[in-house]
Amino acid sequence: MHNNQYITEELKFSNQTIKEMKSNSKNFYNQIKERRSVREFNNKKIDIDIIKNAVLSAGTAPNGANLQPWHFVIIKNQSLKKKIRIAAENEEKKFYRSKAPREWLDALVPLGTNENKKFIEKAPYLIAIFEKKFSISKNKKIKNYYVKESVGIATGILITCLHFSGLAMLTHTPSPMIFLNKILKRPNNEKPFVLLIVGYPKKGALIPKFAKQKKRLKEIATIY
Repeated sequence: MHNNQYITEELKFSNQTIKEMKSNSKNFYNQIKERRSVREFNNKKIDIDIIKNAVLSAGTAPNGANLQPWHFVIIKNQSLKKKIRIAAENEEKKFYRSKAPREWLDALVPLGTNENKKFIEKAPYLIAIFEKKFSISKNKKIKNYYVKESVGIATGILITCLHFSGLAMLTHTPSPMIFLNKILKRPNNEKPFVLLIVGYPKKGALIPKFAKQKKRLKEIATIY
């Protein structure tokens, strides 16, 4: 049933055959399964339009009541990246030296990670993603709905677009990340969700062997 809130625009779906749909879905899987988290970047420049297109793609994500409860900060300024690295490493030192339980630290051993996060300065771009619990419009507070779910989906689309564009990335979540609000001058109604490190992988960059060990369909899905 339609009302005056609907616009007269038909959905644009491509008319594909079953064979084409199966082929496209398999091709997508074959490409996305090669995505890896990278911790070694080179400083090769990236056309900012690639980053902008990825963020625009993220902005198409399904979200609660179409309130789009996210904000993306694209960072290429070297001095800002340095400030973010210093602040992130301060939190990571606390994590590795006192906050993290032994079990968690043991799980991180195969990754070889520590409080040193030089990739924050090395990579050409950072994208700080913020979730907005509420928005402000004309001095009026507007509550947002399904915020984490919405921002999580948008982040997934962003990562996928970056991968398909030929870029590598790392999701970085030092806890807490409130320092991003101060450094990037974001308002209090925004909460840092994740920091994406984006660039080209350094030649010879290595990943842990287990990174390729993804669970099989029967381990991650149930079909009735």
